Amino acid sequence: VHLKSPQSSPGGQRRHTLPASEFRCLSPEDAISVFEIEREAFISVSGDCPLHLDEIRHFLNLCPELSLGWFEEGRLVAFIIGSLWDQERLSQAALTLHKPRGTAVHIHVLAVHRTFRQQGKGSILLWRYLQYLRCLPFVRRALLMCEDFLVPFYQKCGFEALGPCQVTVGELAFIEMQHSVRG
Repeated sequence: VHLKSPQSSPGGQRRHTLPASEFRCLSPEDAISVFEIEREAFISVSGDCPLHLDEIRHFLNLCPELSLGWFEEGRLVAFIIGSLWDQERLSQAALTLHKPRGTAVHIHVLAVHRTFRQQGKGSILLWRYLQYLRCLPFVRRALLMCEDFLVPFYQKCGFEALGPCQVTVGELAFIEMQHSVRG
């Protein structure tokens, strides 16, 4: 008796199915998908994006290992982009620089596609990202800046508020938050 393998289709060709859910570092090829999700998530709230398309490409070229994308059936549904920072607190320069010898990861942006919001995906992605950072021996902590209304979300994820951030974007002011990765 000849049994067909479970993954072969009637024509004998192996079917390639995309994983239902996959987490992986982003690449420059993901930049457009990232920007579309980010633009929709932020423009409606603040009128601007944390990262513009050229900045997304910049970080995904320089430090793709500090990004994490959540893909459902091959489609990006949520992501985080970070870079390394080498000072105690964030400054205006942290918005565009990657400091290769830094020990803090500056999380520039976390965004979830509109059709996947209010499902806990942001928290899950952030938890996965923080677990992943623990595997990078040089990372000591994660830093981010957010608007007041997001402070409770990040506190639930284990971040502590450090106080007002010295970075401003137009009229927007932010709270700086940190999460210890080790130490």
